[in-house]
Amino acid sequence: MTGFGKAEGIVGSKKLTVEVRALNSKQLDLSVRLPSIYREKEMDVRMYITEHVIRGKVDVLVYYETMEAEKRIALNRPIMEAYYKELKQFSDEMGMSQVDILNAIIRIPEVLKPENTELSDEEWQGVFQVMVQAVQQLGAYRKIEGDKLLDEFNARIDRILEERNALLQPMEERNKRMREKLRNNVSELIPEDKIDQNRFEQELIYYLERLDISEEYQRLETNCSHFKDELRGGCQGKKLGFVAQEIGREINTIGSKANDAEMQRMVVVMKDELEKIKEQINNVL
Repeated sequence: MTGFGKAEGIVGSKKLTVEVRALNSKQLDLSVRLPSIYREKEMDVRMYITEHVIRGKVDVLVYYETMEAEKRIALNRPIMEAYYKELKQFSDEMGMSQVDILNAIIRIPEVLKPENTELSDEEWQGVFQVMVQAVQQLGAYRKIEGDKLLDEFNARIDRILEERNALLQPMEERNKRMREKLRNNVSELIPEDKIDQNRFEQELIYYLERLDISEEYQRLETNCSHFKDELRGGCQGKKLGFVAQEIGREINTIGSKANDAEMQRMVVVMKDELEKIKEQINNVL
């Protein structure tokens, strides 16, 4: 969800710049900073960002530079003339100069009035289009980051599957060692000719079944395939998170049943890859 978008445009006599910055967040945390002339349109901006950005800690900044001199104030001539007549009469009586009259009139609040700064629909449409371009730039940035993240997800899932496939050989060696160990232990306690081979095999099978990982082994492959299918089908962060939890459950169960140093090493590698996947899932919408 991290990204940055910037767009510029000419709107009337203004050179407008819109920046949209986004950081990771589980929900939309939106901050909008607009010049005072556009403040009345803040709700429109928030509605558009909410619809198109969806999630993230998002800052929207709009500012402009004036390309030509603009009149900021205007003289209120009727008020000015009325004050002038009154003050001139007073100055004649008091012997004051007309320069003093002009200075006095200029200081009267009603004489200088702000130029009409109402926002026109045409100007706002121009501003809005620049903002749309900035949001599109943000989307393009996110798309690039998303493609990189997709490659990373696939690589880490492939690594988990590689370790999963490599479990077979140490598992067979573990079973062989376990069988020999149990037979040796029984032989130390019971003479060879007194051992019931059928019963021994039944007990051995029961013991090995408690360490059997064939179901978890198969479900791990299924869940990894499901994860990759979601990546190909336009994934959602929450759904990927659910599948990752299932992958983690199978890896943990394999680890608890491993009873073998080499198998445990492979489980640690798979857990490490999965943790890195979970960290990056927070970046998926």
